[in-house]
Amino acid sequence: MAGEEMENLILVTSDGYSGIAEYEVMLIKDTKSLNKFYSQVNKTRKPGLPVPMLDFSKEMAIVVCLGEQKGERTPQLSQLSETEEERTIAIELSDSEKTESYISYPFYVYKLPISSKTINFQKVGW
Repeated sequence: MAGEEMENLILVTSDGYSGIAEYEVMLIKDTKSLNKFYSQVNKTRKPGLPVPMLDFSKEMAIVVCLGEQKGERTPQLSQLSETEEERTIAIELSDSEKTESYISYPFYVYKLPISSKTINFQKVGW
């Protein structure tokens, strides 16, 4: 990994189809925004995926949408740097066996203790 392991970062859920074609990272700090993301994900699903329950008074969510992927690669988040005002998080993709030919649009939802710091995301090794 490019940075330090983040002990308080927990993967809440993930799925192989987000419906989002391009790479995107979202920092979500309220239930309304999380519900809005899931309404996008669930547009073509019946029944839809359940929205994870998070306590936004204590935690926030990081949603990583990888966009179009061939094969199976998972993001690995690590902390590159931290100051009193901001925190930089690296997003790397694990290497995969490129034998799979299927295309997916995966997303990952992580939770992290709430912070007033500005959080920046940086792609590493893509």
